[in-house]
Amino acid sequence: MLQRDHDIYASAPLRRLLDDQTRVMATDLQRCFGTHGLLLGATASDAPPALPLLGCWTCLWARNNRYRGDLHAATDEPLPFIDDAFDLVLLRHALEVVASPSTLLAEAIRVLAPGGVLVVTGVHPLSGWAPWFWWHARGRQQVLQVPLRLSHRLQQAGLQMERAERVGCLWPADSPAVNGVNAWGGGYVLIARKQRRMATPLRIKTGPVRVPANSRLSPGTRRSSAL
Repeated sequence: MLQRDHDIYASAPLRRLLDDQTRVMATDLQRCFGTHGLLLGATASDAPPALPLLGCWTCLWARNNRYRGDLHAATDEPLPFIDDAFDLVLLRHALEVVASPSTLLAEAIRVLAPGGVLVVTGVHPLSGWAPWFWWHARGRQQVLQVPLRLSHRLQQAGLQMERAERVGCLWPADSPAVNGVNAWGGGYVLIARKQRRMATPLRIKTGPVRVPANSRLSPGTRRSSAL
């Protein structure tokens, strides 16, 4: 009889899926640069990707309604970071293990700097992985997210979608996909970029110019504006 894993994200099938997701997004992430990145994962063993153009990482993982890792916080509270704090935010299956995925997604967008990249990965609910996942995660607070709905939410929040792929093998017991991408894969990768704020030009307000005592105006002054 099959036994449910103590930590589903430490199981061999999900480790292979995580590897497939990492390979698919590796090229896009190599172009990311900045000072700070945020990794929100579902397991303590999750490590950030090695990116030479990104300097410093903050790593958290969620379990039992708490964030642990580089700091401890409650998952039902706002992320303890200022707005626009990170140039890259990576949600690796994090939306599957928090009580309010929509709140976490909104918080991830809030702490993402303009021009920064948001990456969301997870198990696809419309795949051969879904029954396996729900059986192994029975009794835990884990909900699979529909990537198409996530894409719409990101676009409504003003992010531009750069990549949306299904990845991994068809079934948990299958061998990994050659390049990670698979139209019927059990996982997904979403990559979106937060748009930079538009610069608002200042409107120059004209005002009357007083004529000096010598009745001579400086070059460029319009006589129609002189008193």
